[in-house]
Amino acid sequence: MIRNALIILQNFRIQDVFDIAIISIMISALLIWFKDRASRFVFIGITLLGVVYLLARFFQLYLTTIVLQAFFAILLFVLVVIFQEDLRRFFERLALLGRFRKKTLVVTAFNESAEIIAQTAADLARKGIGALIVIQGEEPLDRHLTGGNDLDGLLSQSLLESIFDPHSIGHDGAVVIDGNRVIRFGCHLPLSANAVRHGSLGLRHTAALGLSERSDALCIVVSEERGSISLAKGERIGEIANASALRIELEAFFAKRMPMSTPRPILRWLKQNPREKLIAVALACLLWIAFGYQRETIRRDFAVPIQYLNAPVEWVLEEPKMTEVRVMLMGTGQAFQLLHTESLKISVDLKQLRPGTQEIKLTPEMVKTPSNLSVAGISPERIKIVASRLLPLTVPIEVLTENKPPQGFVVQSIRVTPSEVKVLIPRRLRGKRIRVMTEPIDLSLLDVQKIFAPGLRYPSDVQFAGGKTPTVRVVIKTQPNRSPSQH
Repeated sequence: MIRNALIILQNFRIQDVFDIAIISIMISALLIWFKDRASRFVFIGITLLGVVYLLARFFQLYLTTIVLQAFFAILLFVLVVIFQEDLRRFFERLALLGRFRKKTLVVTAFNESAEIIAQTAADLARKGIGALIVIQGEEPLDRHLTGGNDLDGLLSQSLLESIFDPHSIGHDGAVVIDGNRVIRFGCHLPLSANAVRHGSLGLRHTAALGLSERSDALCIVVSEERGSISLAKGERIGEIANASALRIELEAFFAKRMPMSTPRPILRWLKQNPREKLIAVALACLLWIAFGYQRETIRRDFAVPIQYLNAPVEWVLEEPKMTEVRVMLMGTGQAFQLLHTESLKISVDLKQLRPGTQEIKLTPEMVKTPSNLSVAGISPERIKIVASRLLPLTVPIEVLTENKPPQGFVVQSIRVTPSEVKVLIPRRLRGKRIRVMTEPIDLSLLDVQKIFAPGLRYPSDVQFAGGKTPTVRVVIKTQPNRSPSQH
């Protein structure tokens, strides 16, 4: 076992560190997300099935492996249905990670806010007036709220008492507080689907619990029947003994949202939920050993195209030239699974090209491969190319036409500009006729068009001076067709 561990450490790469780190972060995020949630039992059930699947693969239980593979194939759609609301909240939190929080409150300001809210809730409970107060956290609440009116007023006890006065239009709704501002009143909250497990709850309590299940907001409920104060947060709801206990809860909530000290983000993140992060690292290491690390090194052959680079414009490679070679790659099965074969190329630099026949040795450095694969061999190891300098030649441009002119017209003249072009040809074509022609021009269009800009046709081994195909312009003049019967 120690020997196997040493072999793993010897083959450990810097890429594996990043691989394990990314998976650890993902697993820790899932563990923290499911911690203390009502849906955690579903997650535990799926995890147990995953363990069974791994054991079935290890002990080669064919039928169990096939059935569980089919189950996990549709698991993504099942998760979307089961965790629809949770997934939406999770992605909202991801969107908030890069947002810089503005500290709009100082310590004395949020202490005053906590005192005002706690004292108001206590006074309302003593008078038997119902109230529902929502204190916004980091997550947006707009999609959870319906109805109500925007306010954006400075938080004060008199403002809250006037809103929850039995004769006020906002008495039956909720007040939303952000920092030291009352931003909305008279709005309605989503009801909890898990209120039964908390016993008999009133409408305000059910609404407060529903919002706490969907966001990180803090909800305070004042019961007009019992004259009690309840606090809903993190999918839980419970009674608060008095105003002092409520103020302590509020100060802790504000302090968490706007901490007095601001340690480095990475250090602060590492200090939170250490148990879940340790479990995530352990699971990521086990997954890497089970799936990522492979002891066996395998070899595979590939037909790799040759890419000739940096050839001077005045030079050409004579045909036939080799277009591909066989390359043997060596690596783990995992590395080959991540390989995109279309990206494999062998690059031959022709910067030092000489005339005539020459031999080029192909080396592993010429092959473009991923870092986790190595070149074990190239066949053939050497290729021959024949290079020749191109010869300049001036060739006239021939105009091709098709169809007949419109009835009653004949072609008087055809003029092409430029009338000739300079080309570069291989030595083997010296003395042979080189034709550069336009694409066929449709003469039936002469009643609506007289000027054309056709493309050019020319042999594939002919190049234009300057390396750019010239643009030509063809002007066709017509005249009426005077037949003998018209005289």
